[in-house]
Parts: sequence; structure tokens; C-alpha cells
Amino acid sequence: MLTGWTGHARPFDPTEAYEPAEGIGRARIGTPPMLSLLALEAALTAFDGVDLAGVRAKSLSVTGFFLDCADALLGGSFEVVTPREPGRRGSQLTLRHPQAYALIQALAARDVIGDMRAPDLLRFGVNALYVSHGDALRAVACLRDIVAEAAHLPYLAQQRSAVT
Repeated sequence: MLTGWTGHARPFDPTEAYEPAEGIGRARIGTPPMLSLLALEAALTAFDGVDLAGVRAKSLSVTGFFLDCADALLGGSFEVVTPREPGRRGSQLTLRHPQAYALIQALAARDVIGDMRAPDLLRFGVNALYVSHGDALRAVACLRDIVAEAAHLPYLAQQRSAVT
């Protein structure tokens, strides 16, 4: 059996040694079933004719704007982990904060979706096909407001779910 995150007890915090999940969770697989792949193939036709250079340009614009917003609105309470140089940046932004899990949960409660990676990273994906500059501003503004209102503090005591 291949080890890794497939069937792991803690798939997003794996250890060097494989730790199988309890019960049915051990049967998780990383390969989607064939019918799902066929549906995906049909869905991908929506991207026929999309100019990838334009998508990349928008991705860099939105991620750069997100970083500018983070600098302007978040002060020094967050560390930007994402490379600032456009050529080194993908379509994901990562910030560091010691209360990352609680902050991601509070953002989700305000319909801003990101994820967290232990121990202290907040991650935000930017799909340039539909994520706008306004979405980037809203995400950072919500994060600023959550910290100012201490709205994330109730989530500190919450038991962490397997997926953030």
C-alpha cells in the first residue's frame, strides 16, 4: 500500500510514519472514481477558448492586490508568507498568524473561505476565472474586522475538525 495522506489518521498533518485512520476513515482513497472523472471531463469544456495568459495576468493582479490590502489593513499582526515577486507567486496567498485555525473558522462564518495549515498558516486560493479584486478586498477587510472584534476567540477552544 502506498502511504501518505490516503487513509491517514490526520491527512493534513501527516507524520513520517504512516498512522492509519480508525474505522472506515482508513478506506479513504486519493483517486476519484471513473464516473467522477467523466463528469469532470465534461465540465472542463467550459474552459475551451479561455486565454491562459489573460487568466495568469488576472491572477497576478488579484494576488498582488490582496497583498497590498494585507499590508494596508492588517498592520503587523500577520506575516505575509507568499512571495511578493509576481514570477514566484502562484494563485494562492498565505499569511502567518499564531491563531490561524480560529481565524479561518471566523472567516468561514462570514462566508470567506480559506484553509489553515498547522501550525499557523492561513491560505487563500484565487481562481482568476471568478475571484475578483473586490473579493480580495472583502477577505482582507473581514480578517481585519475579525481581529479588531476578537470574533475569532470563541473558536480557540473549539475542537479542531479534520478539514479546515
